Order: sequence, then structure tokens, then C-alpha cells
Amino acid sequence: MSPERSAPGKMVNAFNPAATEGLDAATQAAVARRARLLGPAYRLFYRHPVAVCRGEGTRLFDAEGREYLDAYNNVASVGHANPRVVEAVARQMGTLCTHTRYIQDGILDYAEQMLPTFGGRIAASGHMMFTCTGSEANDLAMRIARHRTGRNGIIVTAEAYHGNSHLTAGFSPSLGDASPLGTWVRRVPAPDSYRMDPDTLGQKMAEAVAEQAWELKRHGDGLAAFIADSLFSSDGIFATPGVLKPVAEAVHAAGGLLVADEVQSGFARSGDRFWGFQRHGIDPDIVTMGKPMGNGYPVAGIAVAPEVVESFGRDTRYFNTFGGNGVAMAAAQAVVDFMRDEDVQGNVARVGARIREGLTALAARHAAIGDIRGAGLYIGVEMVSDRAARTPDAALAARIVNDLRERRVLISATGPEANVLKIRPPLVFSDTDADWLLSEFSAVLAAL
Repeated sequence: MSPERSAPGKMVNAFNPAATEGLDAATQAAVARRARLLGPAYRLFYRHPVAVCRGEGTRLFDAEGREYLDAYNNVASVGHANPRVVEAVARQMGTLCTHTRYIQDGILDYAEQMLPTFGGRIAASGHMMFTCTGSEANDLAMRIARHRTGRNGIIVTAEAYHGNSHLTAGFSPSLGDASPLGTWVRRVPAPDSYRMDPDTLGQKMAEAVAEQAWELKRHGDGLAAFIADSLFSSDGIFATPGVLKPVAEAVHAAGGLLVADEVQSGFARSGDRFWGFQRHGIDPDIVTMGKPMGNGYPVAGIAVAPEVVESFGRDTRYFNTFGGNGVAMAAAQAVVDFMRDEDVQGNVARVGARIREGLTALAARHAAIGDIRGAGLYIGVEMVSDRAARTPDAALAARIVNDLRERRVLISATGPEANVLKIRPPLVFSDTDADWLLSEFSAVLAAL
């Protein structure tokens, strides 16, 4: 999951542990126990936290058997407790689970199947390397980029999230103003298709990247890599195709590598492409993956062009005890097999279009909806207090998120002002699920 912005003064989709009024005794006790055992750094969602004990497909259930529509969680990409993934993991766990320093077919079969999907240099002769989490994947990508270029600088978008390791947190500004960025980090504005001319988004972003690359050079760091989530999820969800093409040219002109962070936007999430970066017509140097790859089992990794990793592989070693073990690969294989056999990408495109059409109809009746954007089953709904002025309304977004939660429909909010409703369900979201979501959203708007 990407975190919701926690800068002081921002409205976020987070439970306030100092405000327990309205919670029943059991929930208050559970919240207190959690705080005592896990400490202050963990966060809960929603004004009234949800206690879940079971999941199935697109639904979550609490201890009383109440059913919630999950329109938020991208980890269970092919549905909570997907039987094919569960069976594959259980079978492999009962057979063998060990590291990658032995020859095993599972990891090789998976890499052989996946590499062609990336296209470009990676498909032609690239490699895959496996980790446990997206944070580790982005960490490894930056280690390779720095080794390849001999430089330290990293450019990200203004509200990007790329992980919670020491290195990746240092270039994840969405963690909040109290979470320090590396001195070798520079930020550029996201391609805001709501407030900027869509025809100039890519060029303006490329110019900003070139300027920041020069600043890094002036300060002695130089540009090692530009990394972006191609749907710009934490920046507010912007899905204009082609934006990253001129950016890629600017990055390579400055001697840096282009890293496509597909942790959130990959694995058919956009519907029109299997990988989000493919919507931009680019050939990245490194692609990073995570979250949906194992449907809940911790498996992640990178795909990398051969020349990019050659010197890293020669000069150093890579080893990850759990990254790429037999069980991890069984989970990952079961996910892509299910996606292929059930035409998940087609479902994403069709149901995503249905949701956006329904939201557009609601926007015609409710001026608080300023913009509807996204691709496939990653949709942003920007809430505003003044549609003409496009004034962000974080308080309204937070209210809608919490009012939907009371109706047992789970979404979240994102963006620099936390005013963009984030709809990002499992990829198996159905027409029935879409109708439930739209019906409850309509009821919440009518009650405002």
C-alpha cells in the first residue's frame, strides 16, 4: 500500500487515536491493545477502524460476518484468498521452500514467461532479479543505477512513494514533511492533467527533469536515475498516455537511467496495457514490481536491460534469502496463470470503464466532483469546493471516504492535498461490485 500523506495540516484517511468517541467497547479495547503492542508508528484507516477476519474475492468480512466491498486493496490483485494461489502456495510449501542458490525450475519458468511481456531491450535479452517487497525492488534498482552511472542523484515526482527502506524512504516525499529526503534527491511536478494543458504535460515535465538533473550535476551528485509510477498514484492519479516519452529522452540525455515503478500500475491495472509504462511508449532501463505479484504472498522483483546490470553483476553479488524462493514463485506463477486464463486484463478495462461512466453521470449532478481520471481499475475522483477555481476540498474527500466506510464500501484518498478519492480494487472487480460502489457513492453524495 502507498501511505496517505501525513504532512501537518493535511486531511488524511487515518484513524485519530485521540478520538475514540463513538467506538464500541470492543473496538476501543482492540485499538488500545494494538497501540500497546505495536507502538505509535502504525496507522489505522478510517474514523471508525475496520476489524477484518476473512476475505473472499472482492469482499472482506468482520467477526460478526458483516460484508465489506473492497474497492481499495491492490495487494490481493486476483481477489482475496484466491483458491488457485492458495493451492499453489500450499502445494509448494509442502514440497520445498529454499533459496535461489540451488537450481530450481520454478524461478526460471517464471522469468522465461514474464520477460517477453516487457518489450524492448528487456524482452530481447534482459534479466529478472527477485526480492520480497516493492521497497526492496526499488532499493535494488537504485543500487544498480548508482553502480552503472557512478552517480548518486535521484529525481522523483513531487508526492511520490517508492518504499519504506532507509534508501527508498529518502526519495518518497509522500511519507510527509517530517520524513527527511536525501540531499541527492530532486523533485519535479507531476503531470497534472486537471490544471495543466494536457498537450504540454510531457514536454514541461521533461524540461523540469533536465533542470533538476543539471542541479544535481552542479552539486556533485549527478543523475543516477529518474523513477516514476506511470499512473502517478501518490501524486493524485494522472493517466495521460505518452507523458513519460520526452522525460525518458531528457533522463538519458543527462546520463541517467529510467526506472519504471510498476508496483502499483503494473500487472494489468490500467486495463489497456499489462505494464503501465507501456502506455507511454518507453523502453525503461529497469522495471520494478511488487504488491500484486503474489496476491498477498511477499514476492517482488525487477526486470533489467542486460547492459544496465552487467557491471553490477561482475563487481558485486546479489542474494536474498527469501526473494525468489520456491513458494514465492509458485504464488507469482499462479497469479499470472489466473490472469491469463480468466482474461483479467479485459475485465479491468470493461469494469473500469463502467465505473468511470457512472462517476461521470454523478459529476453532472454534483459540482463537488471536479475531475474524474485514471485508467482501468485505478480511478481518481478529485473533490473541490469550487469547480470553476478547482479548489481542493480535503475535508469533503475525508468525509466521503468515511461515510462510504459506514456503508461498508472501502476506498481511500490521495494526492498532495488528500482531496482525490482513490478507487483501486482487486482486478476481479465485477459489474455487480461496480454497481454497489456507484450506488453507495451516489447515496453519500446525496446526503451531503
